[in-house]
Amino acid sequence: MAESRNIVRVSGVTKTFQLGKVEVKALTGVDLEIAAGCYLSIMGPSGSGKSTLFNMIGGLDKPTSGRVFIDEVDIAQLDAYELAWLRCRKIGYIFQTFNIIQVMTALENVTLPMIFGGMNNDEAIEKGIQLLELVGLGDRYLHKPNELSGGQQQRVAVARALANDPAIILADEPTGNLDLKTGEEIIALLKQLSRERNVTVISATHDFKMLNVSDQVVWIRDGRVDKIENRDELSISLGDIGTKE
Repeated sequence: MAESRNIVRVSGVTKTFQLGKVEVKALTGVDLEIAAGCYLSIMGPSGSGKSTLFNMIGGLDKPTSGRVFIDEVDIAQLDAYELAWLRCRKIGYIFQTFNIIQVMTALENVTLPMIFGGMNNDEAIEKGIQLLELVGLGDRYLHKPNELSGGQQQRVAVARALANDPAIILADEPTGNLDLKTGEEIIALLKQLSRERNVTVISATHDFKMLNVSDQVVWIRDGRVDKIENRDELSISLGDIGTKE
């Protein structure tokens, strides 16, 4: 990791959902610090709270109690406009279902966040083509999603996530809808971007191949951080699950 400062800090976060008359405690007091430039995977069984924690870090939901800081800004205190600005400028999102706009070309999907961010059209097009070249789609920028494979659509999503030079990329099950080979390619691409651009990558995932590239793994169980393992502590597990360097 190129920097030791923390870009994300989660302090005493709880989240409770009301389902009819039933109160569900998704997070029960999470403390977590994430260093800038880290590739971090949040792992845990279904229902453990990892997706809820992911949404808290991304400003997609607010905690019932506790605080979430991005670059020491308490995002729960931001109004809707300020939060939208932070999400546009600081965070890039990659989703399991790609979430790219079907009626737009790859290039239009990638440039859309730049236009929202105030970049002029010519600059956005030039940068969008560069980003699509970066993810290996330089010759497909005029293709629409239905003309692209699942892996290519996810590469468009990666390029879109980089549109406004975010400090953080949040990847929610980024390999969940991909075959094994394509999933490995997306994981390698995210690791490359983390290393070369010093982007902090935070992934909520079930995919144990993520262990092969993660600097840290946060294991969530029953709404709490069960343990945090650094890369060197994962070396035995890597052999056990059959992944390869």
